[in-house]
Amino acid sequence: MRVDVLGVGFDNLTMDEAVEHGMALFGNREGAFYVVTPNPEIVELCRTDPKVRAAVNGAALVLPDGIGVIKGAAMLGTPLRERTPGVEFAARFVERLAQEGKSLYLLGGKPGVADTAADRLKDRYPGLMIAGTQDGYFQEDGPVVEAIRHSGADAVFVCLGAPKQELWMAKNGPVTGARVLCGLGGSVDVFAGTVQRAPAFWCDHGLEWFYRLCKEPRRLGRMMKLPLFLLHVLQEKGRR
Repeated sequence: MRVDVLGVGFDNLTMDEAVEHGMALFGNREGAFYVVTPNPEIVELCRTDPKVRAAVNGAALVLPDGIGVIKGAAMLGTPLRERTPGVEFAARFVERLAQEGKSLYLLGGKPGVADTAADRLKDRYPGLMIAGTQDGYFQEDGPVVEAIRHSGADAVFVCLGAPKQELWMAKNGPVTGARVLCGLGGSVDVFAGTVQRAPAFWCDHGLEWFYRLCKEPRRLGRMMKLPLFLLHVLQEKGRR
């Protein structure tokens, strides 16, 4: 069952359960599946864009990335059990892919970033098979889809930023030949080491967003979606 937060249905899972559900998708031979990890900014976009909302809700797994989503669900009286940050889910998922001998394709980032991420992931997770890489600066989907299909990848990390990655997976997932695709935003930059996550204290206390804002003040415009999201949660609460 999913928990509705302003029209987006989140799977109410712990991180361990999310990883297990993700891996279980490989056992289902009926098409391709994709995973999304919306934060309040994406929920706000889903409120106004039906195509994005359909793409997000059409995912096999919808995991709450931001602390704001957790707070919002609690305010609505339908609490989610745990925040599941996309980059942490990705790391756990890669570990399982390596253990089970499955291959991964990395899509996204600036030229060279996915290659660096692939090398670092192979060092960190012995046995991981990298099927291929592709930066996010492509003009047409067709050649990328064909490259993924030709690679025989079991899984694809689609790191194109939201909502491009969600729309891309909904449209192209079934024709890539991959079984599971995960929309993971800037995770490829973290894996490549070009972007550093916040220290553990900030992450553990749900303040990673504030740490990133301090490091990148240009994100202020995007961060303003958080109070707007909370305002809409309060309005929704008043209607219930």
